[in-house]
Amino acid sequence: MVACSCTAAYPHRGPIDAALAAMSDLRSRYRIAAWKIYTMVPTDAHFYFDDHDPARPRIGQRFIDHVRTIGPPIICTHKGISSIVGSTPELADPSDIGPAAAANPDISFVVYHSGFEPNGGGTGPFDEAADAQGGVDRLIASLRSAGLGPNSNVYAELGGTWWFLMRDPDAAAHVLGKLLRYVGEDRVVWGTDSIWFGTPQDQIRAMRTFEISEEFQERFGYPAITPELRAKIFGLTSARLYGVAPIRATTSLDPAEVDSLRAELPAPTTYGPTTKAEAAEMIAAHQAGYAA
Repeated sequence: MVACSCTAAYPHRGPIDAALAAMSDLRSRYRIAAWKIYTMVPTDAHFYFDDHDPARPRIGQRFIDHVRTIGPPIICTHKGISSIVGSTPELADPSDIGPAAAANPDISFVVYHSGFEPNGGGTGPFDEAADAQGGVDRLIASLRSAGLGPNSNVYAELGGTWWFLMRDPDAAAHVLGKLLRYVGEDRVVWGTDSIWFGTPQDQIRAMRTFEISEEFQERFGYPAITPELRAKIFGLTSARLYGVAPIRATTSLDPAEVDSLRAELPAPTTYGPTTKAEAAEMIAAHQAGYAA
């Protein structure tokens, strides 16, 4: 698995010239892997990458141009799972990703959570009907409308998304299958959001063993989850994106020895919040950097 550091950008907080200058200053002083942004918060200043809404700040393309100028040309953006940032689903809608990515093919857009919304639809086969699109279908529809096929400059990240899906095999097969089919087998990347959900080991083990049935492959055009495809999701795709050389090693342990060692370890500890009050407190702290 690959871990890279993203630096937060806030072009919609205060004067944009000052915000962009701050980005340039950070870039000059630190080795930045990518720019992370929440376009939907603060909610009264939310904007779209494609500047399609004249009622919102028209700063999307200017921000993208600045990222292009100072580098690295990678934008990681939160889209979906709106409640965790105190937003609403329409503000976290990834419909601006397709047009922005098509207009800026030299910029990589990593869509955190892939537009997924818990209980927000989009967990069945892709539905072309605009009034039925929800969850990750919004992202897929945006790419298709913009003429972007699989393996373009858009990446679908699974942080949080997989945690919600892994307990529902059919929904997991549809969402993962759709992302692999429409966003691309070389564009789906691992994420856990383990700060919210505790140790990610259960998510890792679920992904290691998960398969899409032959029935779903035949009916919906989803790919088989092969070891090679799993390796891409777990880290090889991100390694290419961020220019990281993966560490490749082998082990002499067989599965039985691994299970024996695992049995000797203490029970996994949940490091994230364990009560509703703790979760609320962490969300408030999470928003402190960009709340109005």
